[in-house]
Amino acid sequence: MTTGPAALPGLTGRLLDLLGPGGVITDPVRLRTYECDGLTYHRATPGVVVLPETAEQVAAVVRACHETGTPFVARGSGTGLSGGALPRTDGVLVVTSRLRRILELDIPNRRAVVEPGVTNLAISEAARPYGYYYAPDPSSQQICTIGGNVAENSGGAHCLKHGFTVNHVLAVELVTPQGEIVELDAMDPGYDLLGAFIGSEGTLGIATKITVRLSREPESVTTLLAAFPDVESGGVAVSAIIGAGVLPSAIEMMDALAIEAAEAAVRCDYPAGAGAVLIVELDGPVAEVAHEFAQVERLCRESGAFAVRVADDPARRAAIWKGRKSAFAAVGRISPAYLVQDGVVPRTALPAVLAGIEELSARYGIRVANVFHAGDGNLHPLVLFDDAEEGAAERAETVSGEILDLCLRHGGSITGEHGVGVDKSRYMTKMFTEEELDTMQLVRCAFDPAGLSNPGKIFPTPRLCGEAPGVRKGVHPLVASGEADLF
Repeated sequence: MTTGPAALPGLTGRLLDLLGPGGVITDPVRLRTYECDGLTYHRATPGVVVLPETAEQVAAVVRACHETGTPFVARGSGTGLSGGALPRTDGVLVVTSRLRRILELDIPNRRAVVEPGVTNLAISEAARPYGYYYAPDPSSQQICTIGGNVAENSGGAHCLKHGFTVNHVLAVELVTPQGEIVELDAMDPGYDLLGAFIGSEGTLGIATKITVRLSREPESVTTLLAAFPDVESGGVAVSAIIGAGVLPSAIEMMDALAIEAAEAAVRCDYPAGAGAVLIVELDGPVAEVAHEFAQVERLCRESGAFAVRVADDPARRAAIWKGRKSAFAAVGRISPAYLVQDGVVPRTALPAVLAGIEELSARYGIRVANVFHAGDGNLHPLVLFDDAEEGAAERAETVSGEILDLCLRHGGSITGEHGVGVDKSRYMTKMFTEEELDTMQLVRCAFDPAGLSNPGKIFPTPRLCGEAPGVRKGVHPLVASGEADLF
């Protein structure tokens, strides 16, 4: 039997037998649709794309890959920001977007059973008529899938109080790298294999059914927007709020450049002259929220806030969140290209790290807009550059890497919620020793000894595929060949 990269042409015929022509993509133009995820900096055209509709089809595809030694990568909506779903040119990309059924809403037991292609927001929309919702809320929740959330252990603005994906998944049905369908349940005795699977970035298998915890809608929600002259005074307010024992459901901050981008894109009408805005949201019983809100407002004003807005109905809260929710995409209005970084530091280190980012920005002549989950120290610096300028992309990547160095020097991490993917695998050696990385590999190899499930991610191993992922420069190959037009 032919195995390895040479097996792909023969494997494609087998995949067509399994899924039919409607479930397999080989056309080079359509394959380009899947050449990157939300981090467009890294691109690689998949060898073949499959669109299974059932768990059994996913298992059959993976078994075929296992038997021929073909690498495979799972992908949901492709909103990830670390290249975690970057395909292999010599492999199969398994797209789960057709697995999008909500199988069960079990309100008495406060849980929902869904397929991996269901979007994050769709779970809350289905549960809301019963007074429940799904708590983790990435900014891309309108389109990102729960399967991707499980792979990356995604977070969101409200995870400060309510926790990440790992805190809300009760069970997962998955296809192992050998093509078996198995179940992992939080109630299983012994080792926490469910915990190991969540956040493993697709290296331990492909989720095909996920049981999530539903949370009760809070009795009261109040959102406050406070404008500060600079990021430093906003940071003082964050420390004061947490130090007072108040635990908001969200504390988000945007600096002046991020505000400028949001205003240009969505006209969010934040207070004029703000060097930083802080969004604080409180939820819970009415009396508790009212009591804590008075504290938060006082602490913001004492820390230097010159304008405060309050919203306690859905429409006005949405208006406050409008700028923050659109911030990542909004920077496209003020910069031709940008990198999104995702480092974490202790809250007390925020002022020093933000000052360090400012210094890096000045030294390399690269603008950096800061949007971050201030409450849990999760930074999202947006490193802006002009990809038409010679050397700008390289300088931006240098700044991006040095920001992670800053985070590590201050006791932080190279990722808070976006995962390691292909983008940060080279930084793993800065955070972990060789022995620690070897230990992680032992866990990975226990699931996938052949290394076929999303290879090249997380661990700093040499790339093996024929077309090295990387930054595409110059005219797109399909435009050059006349197969596509650039609009």
